[in-house]
Amino acid sequence: MFLCDIESIKGHLDEQFRQVEDLQDEASPNFVEEVVVVFFKDSGRLISNLEQALEKYPRDFNRWDAYMQQLKGSCSSIGASRMKNECMSFRDNCGQRSVEGCMGSLQKLKREHAILRQKLESYFQLLRQVGPAGAATRPAM
Repeated sequence: MFLCDIESIKGHLDEQFRQVEDLQDEASPNFVEEVVVVFFKDSGRLISNLEQALEKYPRDFNRWDAYMQQLKGSCSSIGASRMKNECMSFRDNCGQRSVEGCMGSLQKLKREHAILRQKLESYFQLLRQVGPAGAATRPAM
């Protein structure tokens, strides 16, 4: 499977997503979609945990940063570049001990999470419609 609808996803994913795609083969034809489903389940849980920590542990920047480090790792593993950038921004705000900055970064992160979910759902739907013949070539990112 190759990134066929590149314009709608461009900028949201990086080369790491291609590496995940390269792991898919005939023995596991839904591998990438399965990885993405697990990513959204885990990332949703991490975002929820972070929101709870923001309320339960006000100004505990070390705790917040630890949650965000986990999420950043998940984003990196599938190539969710915009989400990863927002994670880094949140962590920078933790380092500056800026509650307002952290809150703003979290809102941007949640927005990027929703956008990426929608784009990838559309992408996989398109791939299911096109079938294996539509995945013959890989355009440049």
